[in-house]
Amino acid sequence: MKARLAFVAGMVLCGGAGPALAAEAPPGAASCSGCHAAKAGVATPVPRLAGQDAAAMVAAMQAYRSGQRPATVMDRIAKGFSDDEVKAIAAWFGAQP
Repeated sequence: MKARLAFVAGMVLCGGAGPALAAEAPPGAASCSGCHAAKAGVATPVPRLAGQDAAAMVAAMQAYRSGQRPATVMDRIAKGFSDDEVKAIAAWFGAQP
């Protein structure tokens, strides 16, 4: 349920699902592409997640969730994902080219 809420929040706050992601993407990953471009060359005000270090993404999400890292949207979105969901999403994005 939390992941669904975060997905909906990501869709509403970031203007849609963005470019389609591969079928093997874990649940919740599609909500990220609304703000974080899924493909290289797509200009967004936020960093592209594909190819980023998975451990750094997990740490960032934990910091958003705890309030240690300030945010306008990510703090609320991060609270909608469990640790396991965050790890799966980060691992998937980290493995993308």
